Amino acid sequence: MKNFKFIKYFLVILCIFTVLSSCSRAPKIIGQPPIEPNARKRAEQNVKEGKGIRFFKNNKGDGTFLFASSNPMWKAALDTLDFMSLASSDYSGGVIITDWYSEGNPNEAIKITIRFLSNEIRADGMVINLYKRICIDNVCSTKEIKNDLTFEIKDKILKKAAIYKTRDDNIAFENLPEKVFKSDRQ
Repeated sequence: MKNFKFIKYFLVILCIFTVLSSCSRAPKIIGQPPIEPNARKRAEQNVKEGKGIRFFKNNKGDGTFLFASSNPMWKAALDTLDFMSLASSDYSGGVIITDWYSEGNPNEAIKITIRFLSNEIRADGMVINLYKRICIDNVCSTKEIKNDLTFEIKDKILKKAAIYKTRDDNIAFENLPEKVFKSDRQ
């Protein structure tokens, strides 16, 4: 009986201690950012940082996508530069860099760099840089050149991109399902 009383008092004291200690505030850790009080915002931030998990897939699209997915500017740039070998192309970053290209004269070569700034078909949606390398006695110098060739390349890419966009829009329109109205079902 005395053991039962002892266990009973011990459990009561343990419960009181647990309840009182849970009411205290967590100690602040120096150097850590403040904790967001809103649990939903905190959970979204953790998912963005890769710390959390999601049990159900969110089917709502947010409108963002990788750069190259169905991008007519990207396709047009690759078609325009198909005569040159590529040194680097980054779809998600929107960068195309060609290798040095020479038409017969091994002492002169050009390199083209295209940076896409937007998914839209606009002249200010991309930046084209043209570099020329001149080698004399195995000593090479490289400089950026700004001439009409840069504008011609940009113009050709924009024209092809407009054609691709029109073609893709027409295909998407043709593949739309037909609308069925209540009066048509009868």
